[in-house]
Amino acid sequence: MERQLWTERIDEERREKDRFFAKHPQSPLGAEQRRGFRGLAYYPPDPDYRFELTLHEHEQKDIVEVGDTAGETRTLWPSGEFRFRIAGEEYTLHAYKSAPNDDRLFVPFKDATSGTETYGAGRYLDLEPATHLTAERRWIVDFNAAYNPWCAYSQHYACPFVPPENWLDVAVRAGEKTYPPKDR
Repeated sequence: MERQLWTERIDEERREKDRFFAKHPQSPLGAEQRRGFRGLAYYPPDPDYRFELTLHEHEQKDIVEVGDTAGETRTLWPSGEFRFRIAGEEYTLHAYKSAPNDDRLFVPFKDATSGTETYGAGRYLDLEPATHLTAERRWIVDFNAAYNPWCAYSQHYACPFVPPENWLDVAVRAGEKTYPPKDR
């Protein structure tokens, strides 16, 4: 994808999300938060954090039980793993499904920015086959689309914690930053 068009698409998606957070009745922000809302904070779009990757399917697909921010347990169905390089080092992230027959992938992760520049409990990527699966059967894993779960904005939401196998020891400076923004 041409870089300028790719950047414009990311910027438009971010503006749409800001409009939703500011105005929509289903925004995770409360009325008081929406009154002072000036937009979410993001890293600038960086093509070095966009990958087209093969999903290495897991032969053994034992369910994974993870806790959530409300003290409950969530079930994730492992699908496979993505292998990629950042700053010359190889990393792996596991992809999960919310149900065994779901065709969407859920990729939660923590990285070296978690708790300082980004939400401490981690960020998420959602991959839909219609928009993230290429004709060559490779998944577009674009960390520029990494987002904070809604529990980052309100205690009224419960979000699953990131399984330890998806804790990266590298800084992924792409996608959404912490809220409220620390750099404003």
